[in-house]
Amino acid sequence: MKYYLYILKSKTADKYYTGISQNPERRLTYHNSIERGFTSRYRPWAVEFTKEYENREQAHQAELKVKSWKSKEMVEKLVRGEIQF
Repeated sequence: MKYYLYILKSKTADKYYTGISQNPERRLTYHNSIERGFTSRYRPWAVEFTKEYENREQAHQAELKVKSWKSKEMVEKLVRGEIQF
């Protein structure tokens, strides 16, 4: 079953959010309307990047890699296509 790594960018703040899902557009709707955590403070969000993986484990490993960077600059390079993995 396919999973996607997705990166959202806040339209109101200079913030990114990284996650995984089988349906990134559905998750975007969730983050923009239902979710009450981190993403609720910086609504609205837009999908800036997606990458498809064969399974949840591969997508999760990619998510952990992006989150381990702890660098907005690296995330922006990924979104712009300057780095790939």
